[in-house]
Amino acid sequence: MPTVLREEGYRFYFYSNENDEPPHIHVDKAESSLKAWLEPVTLARNIGFRPHEINAILKRVEANKEVLIESWHEHFR
Repeated sequence: MPTVLREEGYRFYFYSNENDEPPHIHVDKAESSLKAWLEPVTLARNIGFRPHEINAILKRVEANKEVLIESWHEHFR
């Protein structure tokens, strides 16, 4: 379960057994979690984040998209 990024309490990571899915990232903070597709950046699922938090997280994902996709491909090669 590689952690790719930590920012303001958010942990951005992916599971090593999910290489059969398109590139995506999981984001956790406290008891909340979401999954976002990376191409294009869209919400896949959400548990506990409020709508304004989801929007802010997706903006962070978009801002770091290049690093996240690069990390995904590097890990699953």
